[in-house]
Amino acid sequence: MRRIHLTTVIARTLAAATVLTVTAACGAGTDKAAVGVAPTTPAASAPSAATADDTTNDNKADGAASPAAASWAKTPGKVLLASGAKGDQVKDLQARLAQVGWFDDTPSGTYGSVTAAAVKGFQDKRQLPATGSMDTATWQKLSAMTTKPTREELAGTTVVKQKTKLDKRCMTGRVLCISKTTRTLNWVVNGKVLSSMDVRFGSQYTPTREGTFKVFLKSKDHVSTIYHTSMPYAMFFSGGQAVHYSSDFAKRGYAGASHGCVNVRDKKKIAALFDQVKINDKVVIYW
Repeated sequence: MRRIHLTTVIARTLAAATVLTVTAACGAGTDKAAVGVAPTTPAASAPSAATADDTTNDNKADGAASPAAASWAKTPGKVLLASGAKGDQVKDLQARLAQVGWFDDTPSGTYGSVTAAAVKGFQDKRQLPATGSMDTATWQKLSAMTTKPTREELAGTTVVKQKTKLDKRCMTGRVLCISKTTRTLNWVVNGKVLSSMDVRFGSQYTPTREGTFKVFLKSKDHVSTIYHTSMPYAMFFSGGQAVHYSSDFAKRGYAGASHGCVNVRDKKKIAALFDQVKINDKVVIYW
């Protein structure tokens, strides 16, 4: 009996430590305590199987895959492209991943670690085997959600991202409407999008919470009390998690991740947004 009791105590202690670590993710522990905000347990970072993957939460394009693309993948379970592959098909893949917000670099035609990570993330979100290799099931899903890349997209001079479908919770009032699917923040007032910007989130170990929140603290020149890093234009919405500018995101793009915060890489846009957002404005984070 004592052994069972000891095992239970250890398990509960580890669980509590995990919640505490995530709650203080972006280093606003002192600010959180000052305003009396209670820690919140992070929501699951991936949708359930019941999620309407091709409608509500994914921005499916109207255009179908090109004939060439459709004939490319016919054998179920077959690996079509993997690390080390090169050529136009890889470029096409990279441009399509960019359309749905999973690739943030110039299409190179080389299937390297960045491409593999993007494919793996795309697969994991849709509960496909997260191998990082492009197989027939993954290709069919991706091609159905995207359109044939233009010359400009293949050259990396532009990205035709699918329009974000605003969550219904974003349609009234003043809302920081943040989509994890397209990795986009929309500033919405009474259902009208006033500005949009690219964002990135926490890693699987320090996930950005999902749900409906309110801005409870603004700190223009904030510095993390845990990581001792600069967090300019911080707008806190849940414990230590905030929307803020990230110089690392500006430099490395999606190669990195936050400690749970919503990072913005466009400094001018986040500065303008900071001036407009008020305490108690709504924050909605969703897939």
